[in-house]
Amino acid sequence: MTKAIRIDEFGGPEVLRYRDVEVGAPGPGQIRIAHKAIGLNMIDIYFRNGLYPIGLPSGLGSEAAGVVVAIGEGVDGVEVGQRVAYASPAPLDGYSEERLIDSGLVIGLPYGISNETAAAMMLKGLTSWYLLTRSYRVEAGDWIVLYAAAGGVGLIATQWASRLGARVIGIVSTEEKRTVALEHGCEHVLLAGDDVVGRVRELTGGKGVAAVYDSVGRETFYQSLDCLRRHGVMVSFGNASGAVEPFAPLELTKRGSLYVTRPTLWDFVGERSDLERGAAALFDAVRSGAIHIDVRQRYPLADAATAQIDLQRRATVGSTVLVP
Repeated sequence: MTKAIRIDEFGGPEVLRYRDVEVGAPGPGQIRIAHKAIGLNMIDIYFRNGLYPIGLPSGLGSEAAGVVVAIGEGVDGVEVGQRVAYASPAPLDGYSEERLIDSGLVIGLPYGISNETAAAMMLKGLTSWYLLTRSYRVEAGDWIVLYAAAGGVGLIATQWASRLGARVIGIVSTEEKRTVALEHGCEHVLLAGDDVVGRVRELTGGKGVAAVYDSVGRETFYQSLDCLRRHGVMVSFGNASGAVEPFAPLELTKRGSLYVTRPTLWDFVGERSDLERGAAALFDAVRSGAIHIDVRQRYPLADAATAQIDLQRRATVGSTVLVP
C-alpha cells in the first residue's frame, strides 16, 4: 500500500483526504512511477472545487517527477530506474507516492534537471511554451501584459518572453512580488490595484499591447481587453477569480477588432510529437540557464490542503512542490 490524496466530493481544501491506496502492477503500455516531487497548480483547485468537472471519487495532480519502478507489456523507450516527468490531465493522480500512467505521457529527464525542478516546471513550463509560441507567437519588440507575473507560470513565462525579445508588463498583488517579477525579466510591474489600463497605455505610447496573458479570469477580463492594441490578442488561460462570464462579440469590435482565445495545454501536447517538441524547448531553455525554475515553497504531500490554501490566497511566490 502507498499513500495518496483522494476526494469524494467537490468543495474546499477540507475535501482532500490522505489515504492508503493500492496501486497494482502496470498493464499493457503502462509504467509505475515512484514520485520524488509533485507540482502544485491552480488547476488542481479548479478540479477540487468542481469548476472543471471530473468523475468522483478522484485523485488530484497533473504534474510530477519520479523514478520508473515497473514496466508493463509493450512499453518501449522507458526503463526501470529511469527518471521521468509528466504533465497530464487524466487520470488525475499526481498527488501520490506511486502511480500508474501511460508510458506515452512521460518524458525522460536529462542530466542537469533535478526531480524537484522537473516537478515544478512540466505543466507550468509547457504552459509558458504554448502561450508564447502558439496562442500568440511573441516577436522581438512586442509589448505584452502578463498577470500573476511572480507566480509559477508567471516567472517562467516572463523569462521566456524576455528571451524572445518581448517587453513584459507584469501584474502582481504585492510589493514583494513586484521585486521578484522585476528580477525575472519584467520591464515594468504594476500592482493589481493600480490604474492598469492607464499605465499600460502610458507605457506603450497610447497604443496598447500585442497580447495579454490573463490567468485571473472574471475580475480582469474587460480590463485586459482595454489594454490591447488594435488587432491585439487576449489569451484567457485561468480562472483565479472565477470563470469569465458570457460576453457580446461586439465588445471586440468596439476595442479595435480584437481576438480572444481560451486555450488549454492539453490541446497543444495531445500528440506525442508536440509533447516532445515542447519538452525539448523547455529543457534546452532551463539547462542553458536562460530560464531559472524558482521553487520557493515545499510541503509534505500529507499537507496538500495547506499548500492549496496558500496558493489560493496568493501567499506563494514562484513554484511550489509537494514532497511524498
